[in-house]
Amino acid sequence: MPPANPSPSADMAAPSYPEGTQVAVLLPLPLAGAYDYRVPAGCTVCDGQAVRVPLGRRQETGIVWGAGRSGLDPAKIRPLQAVLDHAAPLPEVTRRFVDWVAAYTLSLPGAVLKMVIPVPEALDPPAAQVAWRLSGAEVPGLRQTPARDRVLRTLQTGVPMTTPDLAREAGVSPSVIKGLAEAGLLAEVPFAMDPDLPEPDGDHPGPTLSPVQADAAKELVLALGQGYSATLLEGVTGSGKTEVYFEAIAAALRQGQQVLVLVPEITLTTQWLGRFRRRFGADPAVWHSDLTPARRRRTWRAIADGRARVVVGARSALFLPYQALGLIVVDEEHEVAFKQEEGVIYHARDMAVVRAHLGNIPVVLASATPSLETVANVEAGRYIKVDLPVRHAGATLPTIDLIDIRRFPPEKGDWGQSWLSPPLVTALERTLEAGEQAMLFLNRRGYAPLTLCRTCGHRVQCPQCTAWLVEHRRLGKLQCHHCGHQQPLPKVCPSCGAEDALVACGPGVERVAEEASRRFPQARVELVASDTLAGPQGIAGLLERIERKEVDLLIGTQVLAKGLHFPMLTLVGIVDADLGLSGGDLRAAERTFQVLSQVAGRAGRGERPGRVMVQTFQPDHPVLQAMATGDMRAFREAESEGRRLLRMPPFGRLVAVIVSGETADAVESVARALARQAPQGAGLEVLGPAPAPLALLRGRHRWRLLLKAPREVRVQTVVRQWLGGVACPSAVRIQVDIDPYSFL
Repeated sequence: MPPANPSPSADMAAPSYPEGTQVAVLLPLPLAGAYDYRVPAGCTVCDGQAVRVPLGRRQETGIVWGAGRSGLDPAKIRPLQAVLDHAAPLPEVTRRFVDWVAAYTLSLPGAVLKMVIPVPEALDPPAAQVAWRLSGAEVPGLRQTPARDRVLRTLQTGVPMTTPDLAREAGVSPSVIKGLAEAGLLAEVPFAMDPDLPEPDGDHPGPTLSPVQADAAKELVLALGQGYSATLLEGVTGSGKTEVYFEAIAAALRQGQQVLVLVPEITLTTQWLGRFRRRFGADPAVWHSDLTPARRRRTWRAIADGRARVVVGARSALFLPYQALGLIVVDEEHEVAFKQEEGVIYHARDMAVVRAHLGNIPVVLASATPSLETVANVEAGRYIKVDLPVRHAGATLPTIDLIDIRRFPPEKGDWGQSWLSPPLVTALERTLEAGEQAMLFLNRRGYAPLTLCRTCGHRVQCPQCTAWLVEHRRLGKLQCHHCGHQQPLPKVCPSCGAEDALVACGPGVERVAEEASRRFPQARVELVASDTLAGPQGIAGLLERIERKEVDLLIGTQVLAKGLHFPMLTLVGIVDADLGLSGGDLRAAERTFQVLSQVAGRAGRGERPGRVMVQTFQPDHPVLQAMATGDMRAFREAESEGRRLLRMPPFGRLVAVIVSGETADAVESVARALARQAPQGAGLEVLGPAPAPLALLRGRHRWRLLLKAPREVRVQTVVRQWLGGVACPSAVRIQVDIDPYSFL
């Protein structure tokens, strides 16, 4: 959680630099800072301008980052090669955001700029391609065909069309268009590849809100245009949080502002996008890593020049160069998916608050189970809180029953080991008989988490990671969930050579689905996990089948926990609630509570009441008792008190230092050198060094150290001085994670 507030300011006219001036240019490369160049004759540039510069023997695209340094020999300063004046300059607030994030995360500024300009080609002029219109010429004797007639009729609107668009609209092949052009019936028209985006309409009629929703929406709307504010929009699952912040989006659109909505996983927003389309009459711009290069270029340019009015995206969308950003919404703000663990390490929720502060705009954090960090900010008066305490449209919260597996163990079936207890099996039977839908949740992909030799006890392990290989029986493979390594299931034990001795241990969702299909042969079972979802189209198809009641029983991982709405789903069974409750993770209890609460929230969202059945060996655990009683406040208070006593976040600061390399001895040597130089001071404590729980990851050996500090300590300064005092060979990498979420 960022401890310091960045200073907000409005964008002002950028300083300009005439010919002969020395300017600093930051490149979107992993470089420590900007390089100096000279403005060539006949040119003027300004801060934020995109330019092309020489770097060694190649050319790179960068951004003017202010005046150059004094004291450099002018004869050694190379000139800018080109000024890309067709691209809008990066806004001043975006440049300050880059500098702030780099300083806070101890990252290279060029690496942060790379997130702002992930596709440098977007700074080039939009490529033009040929479009076609009717030439008006007459060609006597040309043979007419139905295909040619369709092309000519399609172009009678007078709107020029590209070959792909015209072929698709007229239902012909490109060769038909080529033939008409060669005959002289079609004429070429220059056509820019950046078409106008459909514009969401802030005045488009929306649904009627309940009085509670209307009051909450009013508070969000009133914050627009009033400077920086951070608001927690907390509401129970099914309370209509999305429709409430949609009202704020509508108001921002009416004020001519851009809006950013951050979501934890963009591929799972099919229902959200449908609701947005119905509310605003058009789709938002979408940003995520799976877009094609051409789509990324077009979307980036639309955002940079302000044509994209609403952007919904994963965490990387936060760094795009918005021209008129007036509101940020972080949906499901508690989700760990907002934490970026590779490259520049940051938490998108926290950086969204920083970006809002820098831009002097409001940010809304929405969740049914907000993070302890956000709750602490509310209690300290730094954030405002808006509550939605009841479900929308009269729906009631589900009843929650804890099933003690020690008292009601699963009964072994004809197929072998079983994972569903008798009370849960009975509830599933009754739900399916009533024509309702049910869900079984297990947060473990694959068929089994471990493959064991029953002759010698050998466990099949990943060759590149300290992790067991997970069996994926549908694919016929063993797979590592950390590095992606795959291999066929061995026919003999790799250790002792015994044949047919390897057995699957423990359940994954595939194994639970196998049992469910055998127990309920008439039920239409659908398995849902991140490795079974075939992109947005596959997800959309799944949702349609569920809504059409073509699925009776859903079985899946936490991808089913995130904001999905199925009115006929009345029973949720949690197969193993104890997963995640242990393991030394600071946030284990909090995360488990959040995931289980979100999963439970899928039940009974329509007119029919819902029921949640939770299988556990620990029914007295505080997390499960809080779920069963609905006493979230008591759980938060107990969790907060435990963290406060230990000076753990959000009541203290943590910094993880991860040392990695291909040679184990070199990694250990650097880690121990860091421990010897550990910073000293009031309240400072360094834990470690120790091999990481994942001591081998993707072929690299790993050691960890953890710095604990009081909240008021500027840990970046401490860590910078600490690392600066230790020599590190080039073959070893030191990675710093400010405010770590992963302890593996």
